[in-house]
Amino acid sequence: MNPIWVADDDQSIRFVLERALTREQFAVRCFSNPRDVLAALETDAPQVLVSDIRMPGGSGLELLARVKQLHPGLPVIVMTAYSDLDSAVASFQGGAFEYLPKPFDLPKAVELIRRAVDESLREQVGEGTRAAVPEMLGQAPAMQDVFRAIGRLSQSHVTVLITGESGTGKELVARALHRHSPRGEHGSQGPFIAINTAAIPKDLLESELFGHERGAFTGAQTMRRGRFEQADGGTLFLDEIGDMPFDLQTRLLRVLSDGQFYRVGGHQPLKANVRVIAATHQDLEQRVRDGAFREDLFHRLNVIRLRLPPLRERREDIPGLARAFLARSAHDLGVEAKRLSDAAMERLMQFRFPGNVRQLENLCHWLTVMAPAQLVEPKDLPPEVLADAVVEPVIIESPAPRAPAGASGDAVASAAAAVAPVSANDAWLLPFAQEARRLLEAGVSDVWDHLTQQFEARLIQIALQHTRGRRIEAAQRLGIGRNTITRKIQELGLDE
Repeated sequence: MNPIWVADDDQSIRFVLERALTREQFAVRCFSNPRDVLAALETDAPQVLVSDIRMPGGSGLELLARVKQLHPGLPVIVMTAYSDLDSAVASFQGGAFEYLPKPFDLPKAVELIRRAVDESLREQVGEGTRAAVPEMLGQAPAMQDVFRAIGRLSQSHVTVLITGESGTGKELVARALHRHSPRGEHGSQGPFIAINTAAIPKDLLESELFGHERGAFTGAQTMRRGRFEQADGGTLFLDEIGDMPFDLQTRLLRVLSDGQFYRVGGHQPLKANVRVIAATHQDLEQRVRDGAFREDLFHRLNVIRLRLPPLRERREDIPGLARAFLARSAHDLGVEAKRLSDAAMERLMQFRFPGNVRQLENLCHWLTVMAPAQLVEPKDLPPEVLADAVVEPVIIESPAPRAPAGASGDAVASAAAAVAPVSANDAWLLPFAQEARRLLEAGVSDVWDHLTQQFEARLIQIALQHTRGRRIEAAQRLGIGRNTITRKIQELGLDE
């Protein structure tokens, strides 16, 4: 993280802020006039700039305007006197993050600067995610399994069947498999052709897949190459394969078996040098049992199966996805990205998302257009989110222990606590409690140390992932000291 810059001609202000921020483990660089700040900006940039509005040798508002030209996303806090309200208004109009009236309360000033730092870090994450949005995002274990599978399959041309609910990103996975495949035959240098078999009428689907000869049917004025020919040397993605008409399934099986096909109305066999990736939201095994899908085709497609989890099974990914989608929507519309308040994010994470990631992306686009302020509050969320019930409370299923006759109120309360409902916010504690109970029942003697070390290690790892390995920033996020996180990393063996 870059230092915080403080610009003020008053040495006492610089001294006080520098000491207070240093105690909070922020790096600080001080300036006494705007000229030095502008000179330093030619080769460096702060995380946050705190500047007085009136200094010898230049105006704080002029400095603000110049900084916004060079670094539009840099938060600038303008210090001003109580009587200088016109300047305060002008500072906001110039793009200041906030103004700090003098004389100021030092703890409140530090808290304001901390908020500006958080905003700056979010902006950096947003800039990074803009480029990453086309790639798949996700820290949830289920998504990490998908990423590992894509990595393993990157050296193979094997047929893949992707399953998952609508909106989970099946085409994104197919594109990733194509993009990361080896060069050469069926490789990433070849074309990626996608077709949704459910979106094309049955009478046209055969021609779409295999092409047709001139005069093959009414309206066929010229020869047309089908998707298999278009995908030659690359990848053909067959989306919603479960909806393919039964008679076309036979032709598809033939292509997958020997690589040959005929155009509609054609008599010359053509060779299909194509890798096929199929996807469906349906239960193909049930479709086979119902006689709606060929069993031999199912086994031909089901060489490697990748299941994409619905968004409700990877709720921890919602914040990252939401930030990325908000950043992309803002970029596409040429506006400043909206931000979700903690309360709005919590409400969003409780929504069931029947449309999965696609629904979240559409929701973020809606917020970019419709939310009245830059900071999105729960009341600004779309009606379907506000109307949807929150996650159902989870009940611990162990039977209620019966308090003995004459038991004290504390004992009765303890008995009742065993079956107390766990709110959605506390549901993550259930696996933790189950593991603790398992260790206790197994007679493990150091349960406290065992679970505490695991909890601390995992928490630090997640924080370091979030800050991309920056330890000081991770410590700040966790609310612990720099020395503490360094000691814990050594004790827990996380730096090995």
